[in-house]
Amino acid sequence: MAAVKKVLVIGGGFSGMAAAIKLRRHGIEVDLVEIDPEWCELGAGITIHGASMRALEDLGLYEQVVEKGSVTDGVAMHLPHGPLLVEIPTPSPVGSNVGGSGGIFRPTLARIMSAATLEAGVDVRLGCSYTTIDMTDDGAVVTFTDGSTRSYDLVIGADGVHSQLRKEFFPEIPEPEYIGQGVWRAIMPRHAEINRLTMWIGHHLKLGLNPVSDTLMYMFITEDRPVKEHIDKATWPQVLAGLMKNFPNPIVQSLIPHSLAEEANIDYRPLANLLVKMPWNRGRLLMIGDTVAATTPHLASGAGIGIESGIVLADELAGNDDLAVALDKFHERRWERCRMVVENSARLCHIEINDGDKAEHSKIMMESNIALAQPI
Repeated sequence: MAAVKKVLVIGGGFSGMAAAIKLRRHGIEVDLVEIDPEWCELGAGITIHGASMRALEDLGLYEQVVEKGSVTDGVAMHLPHGPLLVEIPTPSPVGSNVGGSGGIFRPTLARIMSAATLEAGVDVRLGCSYTTIDMTDDGAVVTFTDGSTRSYDLVIGADGVHSQLRKEFFPEIPEPEYIGQGVWRAIMPRHAEINRLTMWIGHHLKLGLNPVSDTLMYMFITEDRPVKEHIDKATWPQVLAGLMKNFPNPIVQSLIPHSLAEEANIDYRPLANLLVKMPWNRGRLLMIGDTVAATTPHLASGAGIGIESGIVLADELAGNDDLAVALDKFHERRWERCRMVVENSARLCHIEINDGDKAEHSKIMMESNIALAQPI
């Protein structure tokens, strides 16, 4: 007998959808509310390493990622003008034969997961959120922005890095802290020589290209910015093109004209991270994903660990008849992986900002990938 019969998920991002899909497959009733009436995931591309693909395989979605994204192998890291610095292998994770690396458009992955959420039988309400959550000894009574009230055995908070739930129920936790870098992302036509995630490590800059389909790839540039500042969106194409000029490699240089086109769909975000000490629950409310473990993209695992957390939580809730035991087991299984991703990503960022040892940078990436390949 499962620890819960009816669960509310607040937030329709990757971690929330993963939890909802897996809970339904265990026969647990699930409501999901998402404040965005369009349920629209913004952004350019997303890198998916083997551990994340294994999680998507667990949800039955891996074949769709293969079909609609790009599954590759290995990571190549170069000096700015082109010489290869190191090749990092990306074998299949333990217990799976999925690809070791790849990429997909972020909105495409969101559509795959939202369709699976609906197909699983989750009661999804868009343009809706909560107004109050009243805890009882054996549940939670939730009032929603549409005026309705429903009761649940557990509320899962997955409302993102700027979580309102965290502000309300974990008021002692500060907002995510700016880490001294920003990331630029853009869509580019796929170059014939880019057949895997390829990066160039420059002076206070890092540029990467990753295929996301047969014809397109996405580009990212992490840039040191000591102070978090507003950058006029109208200037983004020119700023991005200027950053690309720091990488004399011919492939990068050939893409500069494309960075000035509207189709590049440029996005810029300052980077921040957050790691909330466990436990991640307050009574019958439990938070997962970016609400408690928000990471910079240096290990390309933020979405992946959130999806994993949704899966592990659902499995423990279904596999234990005592809620306290289920939550204890969830916490035990998730802390080290989430801590490692957040802290190692921050370390990589620190090395880049301080022009540190590139060999150490590569070692941290390799060791992190090995750790992530282990079972969850």
